[in-house]
Amino acid sequence: MAKEMKTPERLLRVPFCPGCGHGIFVRLMQEVIEEKGLSERYISAVGVGCSSNSIGATYGGNIVEAHHGRAPSVTRAMKALRPNCFVWTYQGDGDAYAIGMLETIHAANADAPISVFVINNNNYGMTGGQSAPTTLKGQVTTTSPYGHDGNPIDIIPQLMTYEHVGYIARGTVTSAAEIRKLKGYIRKAVDMQMNENKYSFVEILSPCPTNWHKSPIEACNWINEVVTQKFPLGEFRG
Repeated sequence: MAKEMKTPERLLRVPFCPGCGHGIFVRLMQEVIEEKGLSERYISAVGVGCSSNSIGATYGGNIVEAHHGRAPSVTRAMKALRPNCFVWTYQGDGDAYAIGMLETIHAANADAPISVFVINNNNYGMTGGQSAPTTLKGQVTTTSPYGHDGNPIDIIPQLMTYEHVGYIARGTVTSAAEIRKLKGYIRKAVDMQMNENKYSFVEILSPCPTNWHKSPIEACNWINEVVTQKFPLGEFRG
């Protein structure tokens, strides 16, 4: 008989904007952690940004608010001190790819036995929707009202140059089918760390209806039709 999943009351009150993908990711992470029996031995470093809102919604483990962009370094120290724990980061694209870009790259290059999860919503969500490293060329944001004139950074080709990295994937939350795929990616990232003692990385394309000024459905369609052209989905390593 399948195990019945009981959602903690706190997980039902995740404080994210309507239509945001962060809450779906938080739910999936907690499901995977529980399914794998890691509820009492996981540690997470949360980046500065919308991910910070998850602290009151998780359960069982220990969560640390890292300095801006420094979550990979914090988790590397955690893993060294608690090698039997599942140790992971939860960051936004601004935290991981702007101020934290070097931390992200160095952790991957070192094949640190941690798991890095990055929510990519193409803007700085928490501070009002400014242009970010992942903002698409021509995208309208609060700091690019006539369209962003830069080129978005896709970190996965860089990570792929490190042949020793264990697992790399990118998913999204725009449909039930994609959510199921993403949960599979999360499971594999956990297994890569806990079974193989290697680095794993999963990026999640997330809708941001509030700052994109779109309905949740329009935001999901925009990811499927536009964002994935620059940030393709799938498993790239592992």
